Amino acid sequence: MLDPVEIRRIVEARDAQVENDFGKDAQLAAIRQARGFLGDRLIRVAPVHRILDPEAGPLIAVRLHILTRKTLGGLHTDLQARVLDATGTPIDGLYAAGEAAGFGGGGMHGFNSLEGTFLGGCLFSGRVAGRAAAAAV
Repeated sequence: MLDPVEIRRIVEARDAQVENDFGKDAQLAAIRQARGFLGDRLIRVAPVHRILDPEAGPLIAVRLHILTRKTLGGLHTDLQARVLDATGTPIDGLYAAGEAAGFGGGGMHGFNSLEGTFLGGCLFSGRVAGRAAAAAV
């Protein structure tokens, strides 16, 4: 169960950071810095405001079931897309491609990659895995 007193304390602390241009909240500092760029100023439609601002509308509660979007990992593979065991030895007949092979956020585009950039790595690693599997039979 949520503690309403604790929630109010957290929200009021956050609202105090919104009103303080020199606040220490890292997320608000990043938003303020991003909003300094012309492109960001032109496309943003909701200004940063206090959560408890009466002009911002009523508060509502939602239940969230958090899921991971990326693991930034995958199975350990070699250059032939063969899956490796804990000792680094290929597991006979087991290949991995795409996000299972580490293209879920890591790989060639780094941990800040966007979702649409995975396709190239997934296609490439799929081709490598397919060719390696076909050559093995």
